[in-house]
Amino acid sequence: MSESPIAKLRAEYDAIARQLDVATGGAEREAAKREIIGYFKRVDGYLGDLTQLKDDIRQLVERYKQLTADTKQAAAPEFTGTRPVVHADHIGASTFIEKGWSLISLGDHTGSIQALHRALQLAPGETQAESLLGWAQMLHEDYDDALQTFSKVLMKEPANSLARINVGYICLKKRIFGEAIEHLSKAIRLDNDKKATLYAHFYLGLVYLQREMFEDAETFFQKTIKLGPNLIEAYYELGRSYWFAGDQAQAKVTWQDGFKANKFNPWGKKCGEMVELVARGEEPPRD
Repeated sequence: MSESPIAKLRAEYDAIARQLDVATGGAEREAAKREIIGYFKRVDGYLGDLTQLKDDIRQLVERYKQLTADTKQAAAPEFTGTRPVVHADHIGASTFIEKGWSLISLGDHTGSIQALHRALQLAPGETQAESLLGWAQMLHEDYDDALQTFSKVLMKEPANSLARINVGYICLKKRIFGEAIEHLSKAIRLDNDKKATLYAHFYLGLVYLQREMFEDAETFFQKTIKLGPNLIEAYYELGRSYWFAGDQAQAKVTWQDGFKANKFNPWGKKCGEMVELVARGEEPPRD
């Protein structure tokens, strides 16, 4: 195993420290000064390279998510939370908030939950930490914990539409349809976040589809596609709504449109599979 780059940098630090210990004359001190400046610049350059590498790793994560996307069930709202503004604080909570954000982005929800709990131990009631913790718990499918966390956020920020659609999603997963409709409808009325408005329509479509209120489901899925044509899953669900409402011809057209919209997307592929499935005389899945 190759030696750690940190170990090499630490060894260089120790060498400069020893150089300072024996620097008695002006020339020796000046030489040590040049060493320190050069050392600082190298470390600073490494930090910049590492920051870029961290961003590149997130791109790998996104590519992995595309390859492993679960098309068996509705996806949770895509996490695109704003990167926290890290500021120096004497208790260190902001460091754990940023760590929590980074770990959610990387898909390490367990690690994120741990970091954000630590942030809240240091800064109880910190709203940004609570909001991120709710995201991490929801993505980890700790739905009851996430509901409690988001409830705290909404008590302080009733107009937080992203928190509200997350609650709506959790209620949908728990089949608490009345509360899901309440929160998702409120997010649509607020209309203060494009992403929240998009997902509110989509999840309301799912609520009504699960309740077999197919015309209402069609209305919300149609609006979803209008607001966000790249949410290919909406084509798939709209097709199911048409099919179970008895309009099988329109269902096939919708699935074909979804496949054409992005045939490389997992849900685009799923739309293509539905066209082939019904052509064989089989029924689309009810769930």
